Amino acid sequence: MSVVRVATNFNIDIEFTAPPFHRRLAAWVIDIVVLIFYVIVASKFLSWFSDQLGYSEKNDVMRWAVTMLATLPFLLYHVVMEATMNGQSVGKKIMGIKVISENGGRPSLGQFIIRWLIRTSDYMLLIIIIVMVILSSSGMALETETYMALSGAVALLLIDLILVNTRKQQRLGDILAHTVLINTKQRERLTDTVFLEVADTYVPRYPQIMRLSDRDINSLKGIIDMARKHRDHNMAFMAAEKIKGHLQIETTLEPIEFLEILLKDYNYLSTN
Repeated sequence: MSVVRVATNFNIDIEFTAPPFHRRLAAWVIDIVVLIFYVIVASKFLSWFSDQLGYSEKNDVMRWAVTMLATLPFLLYHVVMEATMNGQSVGKKIMGIKVISENGGRPSLGQFIIRWLIRTSDYMLLIIIIVMVILSSSGMALETETYMALSGAVALLLIDLILVNTRKQQRLGDILAHTVLINTKQRERLTDTVFLEVADTYVPRYPQIMRLSDRDINSLKGIIDMARKHRDHNMAFMAAEKIKGHLQIETTLEPIEFLEILLKDYNYLSTN
């Protein structure tokens, strides 16, 4: 399996296993099936609703409005699912992959939106299919404009396919949104969750930890787990020095011990 290296906010790289192409393809197909199922159900509902309304100018406006509302779940499927399911759609969940930020943390809503807006391969493949179906059913020949649009769609689709097979396996949308796809099993094994069980009697030693962002804390947890897994003292040392300099902390603790105390302090201070 290929490995994706992401740079955390502490200028330390963490390695993640990238999902192979066939799993990404399977996740995409599953999502397409979900969307097709929704389209079938929505179409039947709209047909029934239209019959109930009857035909008049006022009802035409109502019919148009309901149609637009029914279209929204189809258009917003990916961005809503990924933003609410921690970087996963139904297909990604089933195939065990998820979207994370290039810094190793959870993507922001803005990143999810950018990624959704630039879903090049999805849109281009849809355009290709629609054009081919229309042409085959009507027996029409390709006009110059249609040929150019179809050629552009194929070109953009090929760009995404090529990019998916590069080192970070990022589509065009991922590159612009600064996101990558990883295997969830490894992600859960490495970072699991930033939350720890901390006793009520615990006394935090470094309240400055609250000056770090949620993304910094996510990166910190990943660094701790990665340093322990690979016995990488240098990684822990670099992270500890970076944080001590940023938060103006002086300590003689071992790097890994210092980082773990910081994480405990964060958990206690964020819940009390």
